[in-house]
Amino acid sequence: MYVSLLASVLVSSVAVSSVVGAPTISATAPIKVLVGNDDGWAEANIRAFYQTLVAAGYDTILSAPVDNKSGTGSSDATPTVLTKAGEYNSVPVGAPAEGSNATNPRLNYVNSYPVTAIKYGTATVAPSIFSGAPDLIVAGPNLGTNLGSTTAISGTVGAATEGVLGGIPSIAFSGTSGSGRSYTTLVPGDQSFIYAGISTKLVKALTATAKPWLPTGVGLNVNLPAISSTCATVNDFHFVLTRVYSNSSQTDVVTCNNGGHLPLESTVIKKSGKCFVTVSVFDASNKKDASTEKQTVVYDKLSSIFVCS
Repeated sequence: MYVSLLASVLVSSVAVSSVVGAPTISATAPIKVLVGNDDGWAEANIRAFYQTLVAAGYDTILSAPVDNKSGTGSSDATPTVLTKAGEYNSVPVGAPAEGSNATNPRLNYVNSYPVTAIKYGTATVAPSIFSGAPDLIVAGPNLGTNLGSTTAISGTVGAATEGVLGGIPSIAFSGTSGSGRSYTTLVPGDQSFIYAGISTKLVKALTATAKPWLPTGVGLNVNLPAISSTCATVNDFHFVLTRVYSNSSQTDVVTCNNGGHLPLESTVIKKSGKCFVTVSVFDASNKKDASTEKQTVVYDKLSSIFVCS
């Protein structure tokens, strides 16, 4: 089996833990997490998220496209042998359709779409490493936000949607700041680790609740605002429950005296200097806003971290 030509850049557990700023989970019963994305398996954000989850005590594997597959939604196709080098020269021409890192079999690529990579992760990698299915699937953080109608074509949201349709709680994370770069450029404390820390904070809050972590048939669409001088550390950011689409006729869960209408995620994330992370509950059957009842379940579970916008 061909493997990555690039050596893994390892960030120490101490360094990553300081970014997350929270105690690790008990090693006696680690939660099993599958990480995917649509920007490619060698992109900095997904590797930072993987490393941060590992440092936080999660039993983690990665399965993502070998190349950038942004904007491919829920496309799915049989993986094929590589006819060009993988992202950032991470895999050579002629490599198998699926493969793993030279020194870490938990890091896997698929020469196909984000959805296909999630399927490979759940059907092949997880049984091999976890001896079963993942407990949770997370995708991203994506390069760029996925707000409103963009969720319909986002490969990151598509990956999370596939997880939900497979019966696994799933979250899509997307970040405003940053551009594509190799994981070999990662250094402790950079913006990829900030986004990874924020994302892991939400994962911790959710997985600390009783199962099922999410209602059947729904996932979370999470968007992270720009990193700036006022939004510079994990603890600067605050979570707000929002909705994906504007719909004045639908009644939402009542929060913050909102009169039964959640704020729009695309509006909240743009509030300058507020450092608001938007969390929207979407229905995996159509990638639109979930019912009031399912929004309520999520709000009750995560009420300790939600703030008003």
